[in-house]
Amino acid sequence: MAVRHGLVRRTPQTVWSVLADGSQYAKWVVGTAETREADSHWPEVGSEIHYCVRLGPARLRNRTVVRVCEPPHRLELEAVAGPLGTARIAIQLMPWGNAETLVIVDEHPLRGPGSHLHMAPVEILIQLRHRRMLTRLAKVVEAAP
Repeated sequence: MAVRHGLVRRTPQTVWSVLADGSQYAKWVVGTAETREADSHWPEVGSEIHYCVRLGPARLRNRTVVRVCEPPHRLELEAVAGPLGTARIAIQLMPWGNAETLVIVDEHPLRGPGSHLHMAPVEILIQLRHRRMLTRLAKVVEAAP
């Protein structure tokens, strides 16, 4: 299971406002080339966001479904990658001091072939992806007014 954390220099409510804005998704989620469509009630449970992922010259159409939403502290998503299966991504926001947030991301394959191939090399790739994702999320949040 790939768990990584990062510190954002804003309150959990400010971090949550970025997570809750479907139009910001491609700015902080690594691998997302563009957001095609987000449900108007994102991030309520059952809502979806549709996006494209670039793998070299190929573009894959994926979607992510909200499974748990507890503003402003917990968001759990299921990323659906067609025949590759799905992954569970849990994002937890914890107040850290007066004006910072500890963001904890926990991701692992859930269904499909990926759930059977979860091993050390995959774990390393997910850890690297999370490091970039947390850095990007901090930049987006900290740049917000």
